[in-house]
Amino acid sequence: MESQLIAPWIAFTLLAALMQTVRTAGQKRMAGSLSPMAATTARYLFGLPFAVAYLLLFASDEPVSATRAALGSIRFIGYAALAGLAQILATYWLIRLLTLRNFAIGTVFSKTEVILTAVLGSIFFAASLPGAGWIAVLVGTAGVLMLAAPSNSLKLEPHSLTLGLLAGLGFALTALWLRAASISLQGSPVEAAAVTLVCTVALQSLVCVVYLAWAERQQLARLARELPLGLFIGVTSVLGSIGWYTAMTYQEAALVRALGQIELIFALLLGRFWFGERLSPREIAGLALVTACVVTLLLL
Repeated sequence: MESQLIAPWIAFTLLAALMQTVRTAGQKRMAGSLSPMAATTARYLFGLPFAVAYLLLFASDEPVSATRAALGSIRFIGYAALAGLAQILATYWLIRLLTLRNFAIGTVFSKTEVILTAVLGSIFFAASLPGAGWIAVLVGTAGVLMLAAPSNSLKLEPHSLTLGLLAGLGFALTALWLRAASISLQGSPVEAAAVTLVCTVALQSLVCVVYLAWAERQQLARLARELPLGLFIGVTSVLGSIGWYTAMTYQEAALVRALGQIELIFALLLGRFWFGERLSPREIAGLALVTACVVTLLLL
């Protein structure tokens, strides 16, 4: 029991969930002054130097040779490229949701990411889960949907619904392709995850900057003026990605994403005990389901 509670994938997932909560707050603020694609670009462009520094200083004894070996693998390049592009699109769709007046409904459907990861992983990636793992995924998804559901009745708009489902699908495919890329490499899980992180973030930065230079050139200047906030988003994004990438190298992506839902517990408890916010009966029920999911995963 004790060794499971301190398993590396659990520790890295907790780091990822915490950093994602912090990063999302920064991206919401930036989305108010930049286009969705420019705000998406900030996550990768400002995070790339920190990802490289992590690989060079902490994650590998021979980072250059490890990176060269990865770039020589067609399988790795294919999976990493697919994961990087899927994450760009998913982040873009999610940020577009934040700009809608009633994005709540779409956000609920974006939370289907975990169940989509489990189903797609089982069908296309031979990522079978134990029975208890499926129970945890289903219970956690039910809890997240309950927590994310809007408190007031809102009209179901096809646009927000579509964006939410696309974001959930994009993040699910990102997780599966990232794991496939990382486990295709030699070396320790920490090194493999770090090399995968640097390669995908470099590709994502290039794609996003080229797109902005071609289609939204004025956004580049605005992005440069957001340097302090951009650096904050970059640091927290890389810390979160280190957690996600490494955890998914150790463990199946669906289980990592399911445990990662603990970020909602962080947010609700912070609101309750720091800001004195009251939890509704629906939120309490959702919190209980997510907690049950987390406990089940810790006991696997």
